[in-house]
Amino acid sequence: MAQTMRVGATQLARPNEAAAKHWRLRRQIPLYVMLIPGAIILALFHYYPMYGITIAFQDYTPVKGFFGSPWVGLKQFERILANPDIALIVRNTLSMAIGKIVIHQLVSVTFALLLNEIRIAWYKRTVQTLSYVLHFLSWMILGGILLDLLSLGGLVNSLLAGLGLQKVPFLMQPGLFQPIAILSQAWKEFGWGAIIYLAALTSIDPGLYEAAAVDGAGRWRRMVHVTLPGIAPTIILLACLNLGQVLNAGMEQVLVLYNPRTYVTADILDTWVYRAGLLQAQYSLATAVGLLKSTVGLGLVALSYWLADRLAGYRVF
Repeated sequence: MAQTMRVGATQLARPNEAAAKHWRLRRQIPLYVMLIPGAIILALFHYYPMYGITIAFQDYTPVKGFFGSPWVGLKQFERILANPDIALIVRNTLSMAIGKIVIHQLVSVTFALLLNEIRIAWYKRTVQTLSYVLHFLSWMILGGILLDLLSLGGLVNSLLAGLGLQKVPFLMQPGLFQPIAILSQAWKEFGWGAIIYLAALTSIDPGLYEAAAVDGAGRWRRMVHVTLPGIAPTIILLACLNLGQVLNAGMEQVLVLYNPRTYVTADILDTWVYRAGLLQAQYSLATAVGLLKSTVGLGLVALSYWLADRLAGYRVF
């Protein structure tokens, strides 16, 4: 008798479950419709152009097109490895990208900690707003400002001359290009990067600050022993995720600031691909370099998410 009742209950539950699934699906139809424009854009501008990867394995000429250009296999990749400049370009890319990641994160964390100590609400909001306005300005604008500031007749050299010092052609010296690029990138993005750390600071239990104050800890010790440990998982997480950007050293910024005299330290993979592919019409060679960069970048992104899962407990899926 009990078994018959269980079978009957199961048979009644199945239609109910099917109806619930159908009802949930009907409720989610508007959400799927909202995804259609994004899916179309993704397909047209990201997946469809991937057919151009075949250029990396051809001796491509625009006149012959994809189907008429001769197939050369891995010849373009052999040319990359035989290029004497490729090691220098990769080294420039890595040093500039890693420097930007480290300095940007350090400045952003420091700014968030200092901003968190401000007790005047309107002043805190004003400083935060002004700090991330630069994020919305392109490097065409900020690059022009930097070129004016650091030129021989600019403000910085005028101050040096006023102090009786010799003028310095900052953007014409290869040894100064990377520090200028790294620091200017941090200057542009530190306010925007601090937003996530300020959000993480709000999750720290105020009781911990009260307990530390009762124990006699000043503001500095509370920052070191309460605030920093509280946002340490966020710092670790972002450091891991930034690993996937190691090969992206900032093409727009470098294109605006560099010149032939600073190629030895300023030339990165993206700018080299731009010159080789568009200016010198070496389409196959430039595509091969881009394909190699994308492949290594995919591996770095996978590694970054694995590290984020192991070190910070962050998972996408």
